[in-house]
Amino acid sequence: MAVLLGITGALLSQLEEWMPAMSAWVPTILFPSKSDPAVAQLILSTIASAMMTVVSIVFAVLLMTLTLASSQFSPRIIITFTEDKVTQNTLGIFLGTFGYCIAALPAARSVPHPFAPVLTVTGAMALSFTCSCVLVYFINHISEAISANHIVAKLARQTELMIEKTLPYKRGQTVNKPVLPAMTFIYQTPVLSIVSGYIRYIDSERLFDLAKFHQLHVQVVRRVGHYVPVGVPLFILSSNNKISENIHHEFRAAFDFGPTRTIQQDIEFGILQIVDIALKALSPAVNDPSTAINCVDQLSAILIHYASRNPQEEILSDADGKAMVSIPYLDFERLVDSAFEQIRMYSRTDVAVSLRMFRALADIAHTVPDTASRKVLAEKGRRILAGCEKNMEENEIIEMRNRMIALEALAGNEY
Repeated sequence: MAVLLGITGALLSQLEEWMPAMSAWVPTILFPSKSDPAVAQLILSTIASAMMTVVSIVFAVLLMTLTLASSQFSPRIIITFTEDKVTQNTLGIFLGTFGYCIAALPAARSVPHPFAPVLTVTGAMALSFTCSCVLVYFINHISEAISANHIVAKLARQTELMIEKTLPYKRGQTVNKPVLPAMTFIYQTPVLSIVSGYIRYIDSERLFDLAKFHQLHVQVVRRVGHYVPVGVPLFILSSNNKISENIHHEFRAAFDFGPTRTIQQDIEFGILQIVDIALKALSPAVNDPSTAINCVDQLSAILIHYASRNPQEEILSDADGKAMVSIPYLDFERLVDSAFEQIRMYSRTDVAVSLRMFRALADIAHTVPDTASRKVLAEKGRRILAGCEKNMEENEIIEMRNRMIALEALAGNEY
């Protein structure tokens, strides 16, 4: 935005000098004297100076917001602020207005012949008014963005969108294809990672196409979200022929690494960000159980959304049913552990949060279709109750026992 607006200011001022008739479009009330370059210079320089001042304020507000979010919520959510479109557009239009004025300023001159680019100056005035409106909106947006409930809800929406992207089919919409046992191969070659970092993305379609082209089997060892050091096996190639190093590089190109985890393909990371906020809220320094309860509510919504989708196919096969690629994915039980295990340990002395976790488990149990998943939820409830019984008085856990009975009934167990 900054570059485009800067180029616009330079081109528009030059075009106006080549075509003086363009100045006639500007109302006389704005520029009674359309031939005074001093006025144009003053307006452009004033707007440029004001824009840099406001940009400094915007950056200061943004840095303060990042510091507050990092200390009060979690350092992992900083990326949600830096990727925020409102923040990016605000900085872009302010820097662009500054570039517009600076690029147009040389056109307003007294020698060798006076020239005032009044249409360009009018555009700068319109941009400055737009910036004033954007600044008011940005301040309102930031005040909402640093709200714990807003942050948690935004993370939950992002995670649910990623669930829909990685699990495109609703439960029962498609039937998994039967897969024959993998072929027996002579050579099995572990392929080591040549970079250290977190796996952010695995291009499963590319792996399948390469495996089909080279007629071999790929067994991915590490899933998305895992940290892989240099020299650690990343995947195993199985073939009846020796596999060259060039083929190794072709398969490595299907993996994207980075210094930190991202929500791209990584559903667990979205859950862990919300869990971090809940743990920070439960810490003695913050002591904000309401935020922790909100996190539990959003986690239950995420798990319900996940349970409503067909799980990812861990084995990709060709038309003949031969297994070509196997990729490990998180299952429902692991996601439940990621969502509630740490909160369970930190909330053993908090009645409200523990009760809300029982309600969340019951809500999830009402929606999951299989008994095995409901038994996982019941086991999680038993662990919550066991921890609370050691740290709370008898009268404080009566309601928890009642909710545990209801949860066991949903799982088909007797309590």
